[in-house]
Amino acid sequence: MNEPFETLSLQGAPVIAAPDGSAVRPLCVIPGAGSFAHFSLEPGEVARAVVHATVQEIWYVVAGDGAMWRRSGSIAETVALRPGVCLTIPVGTAFQFRAGESRLEVVAATMPPWPVESDTEATPVDGPWEPTF
Repeated sequence: MNEPFETLSLQGAPVIAAPDGSAVRPLCVIPGAGSFAHFSLEPGEVARAVVHATVQEIWYVVAGDGAMWRRSGSIAETVALRPGVCLTIPVGTAFQFRAGESRLEVVAATMPPWPVESDTEATPVDGPWEPTF
């Protein structure tokens, strides 16, 4: 029988490499609705630029500093990342992020849930910075 609830701690979650190279700790999932994860980059690290095929995300910065570049069609922008900043990554948006002088930590909701078995969800694209991964 399936449990109706899921409870996880950040400290107990495994650390895996996201397709962009960042360290990700997958957390809770509501099947068919969304998933939640914690991402981090060490000082000076730069993720690979990617675009998602089917998922969109909402990010919230919990610690550190850095920058996020996003491009959708002809619209592109770079925003500063610091604690308290919340941003969206709609499906089909190219994006890349980097840490500044301190460890960058972000929590994110992915809708629908991240397709764990997919090797094609995140496609590399050209971004403004040279990735460190």
